[in-house]
Amino acid sequence: MAVPKTSTDILNLELIARAEGRLKEAFERIDAIALVNQMRVLSAFKEHKLTEEFFAEHTGYGIDDAGREAMDRIFATVFGCQAAAVRMQMVSGTHAIACALFGNLGPGDRLVSLTGRPYDTLEEVIGIKEAAASATTGGASAETNAKKTGSLFSLGVSYVELDLDPQRQSEATIIEAIKAVGPANLYHIQKSRGYSMVRRTLSNQDIGRLCTLLRQVYPQARVFVDNCYGEFVEDAEPTAHGANLIAGSLIKNPGGGLALTGAYVAGDSDMVEAALIRLTAPGIGGHLGVTFNQNRLVFQGLFLAPSVVAGAVKGAMLAAEVMAELGFKIDPAPLEQRFDIIQAIEFGDRQKLINFCRAIQSFSPVNAHVCPEPSGMPGYADQVIMAGGSFVEGATIELSCDGPLREPFAAYLQGGLSYLHVKSALLGALNLSESGEARFF
Repeated sequence: MAVPKTSTDILNLELIARAEGRLKEAFERIDAIALVNQMRVLSAFKEHKLTEEFFAEHTGYGIDDAGREAMDRIFATVFGCQAAAVRMQMVSGTHAIACALFGNLGPGDRLVSLTGRPYDTLEEVIGIKEAAASATTGGASAETNAKKTGSLFSLGVSYVELDLDPQRQSEATIIEAIKAVGPANLYHIQKSRGYSMVRRTLSNQDIGRLCTLLRQVYPQARVFVDNCYGEFVEDAEPTAHGANLIAGSLIKNPGGGLALTGAYVAGDSDMVEAALIRLTAPGIGGHLGVTFNQNRLVFQGLFLAPSVVAGAVKGAMLAAEVMAELGFKIDPAPLEQRFDIIQAIEFGDRQKLINFCRAIQSFSPVNAHVCPEPSGMPGYADQVIMAGGSFVEGATIELSCDGPLREPFAAYLQGGLSYLHVKSALLGALNLSESGEARFF
């Protein structure tokens, strides 16, 4: 990038500099959290004697793959739980979540979401629309069609949705709501905000409080947390705060930008094994499955993850500070404590949302010349505009920006392998011409 020369360029740099000055102490707090997480990763590597032998390639069934087994043990230790399974065969975070849900629920069971409507891609996994259609039509035709989808609903799993927030509701209110819907076989919590300007990202302490209140009513209740975008943002994970099972994607936070694919589940050993049985088959579970020569990248990505996540959180805070000064509605606020890597920016206008995403794309390391267009996406109800010129396709730990083309036309900015990249892309986004096209310095 050339040295800025115009008066506009200089003003933008001054805007960024002022924002960084206001964020200095907050950045120091992020670094302190990153240090705790880095020490925990290093301790796990040492405890489980990570060695170059664990980087070796295996083929076929992957029987007795020492590297895969060490990876599982290390992730379990890092996440503070009994067991973990890291698998390249899990194609996304949604796939890992689906394995967790299908593995731990069966016909006649009940799933309760404690935190409102789950992320868009889980609606079809659960069969939320099918269940609504069945209730509206009396059930017959909708249930017949549902059998073709393979959703939880099609397997006879019922679903109930609560919308609980321990920061905004009293303990008595939460307990009353839990009692009102009756017991369930599994309770679902989504940590991150998803595509919503209304819901907030939950802290792990919030999750712990929900777990505690839930178990005051149902002591044996099992809690599953969608942990996507939240790993290493705090100094512990939801499994250290009462969650029985968590899941997430390797091409988000825990892969540190190096993992090429894959996802994980972690938590109570029986629940992890149940998810693996769903992934493979009964009798196989987690005993087989090659890692496609990816062990070294996954280990190295985990090693880098605390630092990479810290940089992404700082980048999100910088974006919040700058966009707030420019008059946009943002959430979370610049100095608000962070529990995931996502920064929501509300534009209130379809074209402004598209323009911002295009500007971010134009300052990507890959496909910067490409202009993203809104389109339909599998698993999403609305058209989505996505900017993500990343080295790994779809890796949202790399800087990306996307949003559904619906009110209030908000962009969800996340990731950044380096703080400098977020800063550079933000400077580029500030230099939109009146026509809405991104221009370069």
